[in-house]
Formats: sequence, C-alpha cells, structure tokens
Amino acid sequence: MDLGLSGKAAVVTGASRGIGLAVTRALAAEGVRVAAAARTLTGPLSELADSADVRPVLVDLATPDGPAHLVDQAVSLFGGLDVLVNNVGAVQPRTGGFLSVSDEDWTWTLTINLMSAVRTTRAALPHLIDRGVGAVVTIGSVGARLPDPSFIDYCASKAALASFSKALSKEFGPHGVRVNTVTPGPVTTDIWLGEQGLATTLAATAGGSREAVTDAVAAQSATGRFSRPQEVADLVLLLASERAGNVTGSDFVIDGGVVTTL
Repeated sequence: MDLGLSGKAAVVTGASRGIGLAVTRALAAEGVRVAAAARTLTGPLSELADSADVRPVLVDLATPDGPAHLVDQAVSLFGGLDVLVNNVGAVQPRTGGFLSVSDEDWTWTLTINLMSAVRTTRAALPHLIDRGVGAVVTIGSVGARLPDPSFIDYCASKAALASFSKALSKEFGPHGVRVNTVTPGPVTTDIWLGEQGLATTLAATAGGSREAVTDAVAAQSATGRFSRPQEVADLVLLLASERAGNVTGSDFVIDGGVVTTL
C-alpha cells in the first residue's frame, strides 16, 4: 500500500530508542524526511541517520524553550512541516504510594508527558496549517484508561494528554490538521525490559524476578505477549498518511487486549 508520505517532512520526539526510533525508521523507509528529537544521540539513531534522510536534533523537551527550538530546526532543515509525532515520555513507579509522590514528582511527570507535547504541538501547528494538510499523532498509554496507584502521576498525565489531543482535533480539523492518539499497552522497549526498566523495579519491590513480572504482565493480554515497537510504528504511519484522511479525534489502542472494556 502506497501511503503517499514520500517527500513529506516530520518531527518525531523521543526518537533515540524504543517506539520513537521505530517510528523514525518506519517514516524514513516511506521516504519521509525526519527531524528526530532526542536528548542524546544513541548508536541506533546515529546509524539510521547515516543511511536515511533522518536529522537528529539534540534537545531537552522538558525545558520551556526546547520544543520551539526543535520545530524551528525542523522547519529550517526541510522548509516546512507535514507531520508531528509526539512520542517523548517517561514513567517512574511510585512504590511508596500516593503519599510518597511530591510536588516535584508531579511536576516532572506532567512536564515530560504532557507539557512537552503541548509546547511542541503549539510550535508546530502554524507550520502544519500552512501546508493545508497535516497530521499530529501522539503516543499515549493504556494507563490513561487503567489508572494504577503505582503509576498515579503517569496515568493522570496520559489521561490529560488524551483530552488535550481530542480538544485539538475539534479546533484544528477545519484547518486541515488531523489529530489522533495511539495508546499502547506494554511494549518490548527499555521502559519495561531494560536493566533499570519497570519489570526490574517492580520485581525488586515485590521480591520476585524480572522474568516473573514480565510474564505476569504479558498474561494480562489476550495475546499473551507485549506489543512490538514496529507494530506501534505501523499504526502511526497509517494515521500520519492521507489513507486515514478523514480520521481525526480518535484513539487507537494497541495492547493485545489488556483493556477489556468498550
């Protein structure tokens, strides 16, 4: 299927690893020019930049000026912008419960998971509108639908992100900009499976093994496994393309059936 993305310009945040790297790689394979935002240049992102039209932009999106700097760099590189993928995010398990979560913890979580997307989208929208047709795809989390006290601030930030995206779709649809969200469950990335990932942290708290935690989490899905970054990226590609030209204000869950309600 030709997605009609060749020659377009995109920004992907959190592009150095995991879902962001998979999205960057998939867009580049479709002929998209990508400004790949990351705090540090990882080996895989560097290798991708050597073989595709991918331009790493080193930036801290948790700072007030970082998102605007990123978009300015992308527009300077490509002369405009067609697609924004808000992917950057972070999670810290709150094993001490709600009363252990400080104002500083809340501010950190809301800044990286919500305000980074708010600021990047605000900077990108004028350029997307100039194109006449544009797309914003934001990566959420099933935590928005399945609030968990062990991730209380993270879940709240992702719920806010979903509401933000829905509101944007109503305002900017008439201007030709579609806004959708992709909601993954557990994905085979370092966030879950890395040496300092969630499985390791939760295992240390519960006194079990990382493998036992991983197996228990996978068992919560109907498919019995985590999603893969490429599977999330494929969904993002469709939503970024005009093949989904009348899809806006929608949320697409990719979780193997973890969310069991309608």
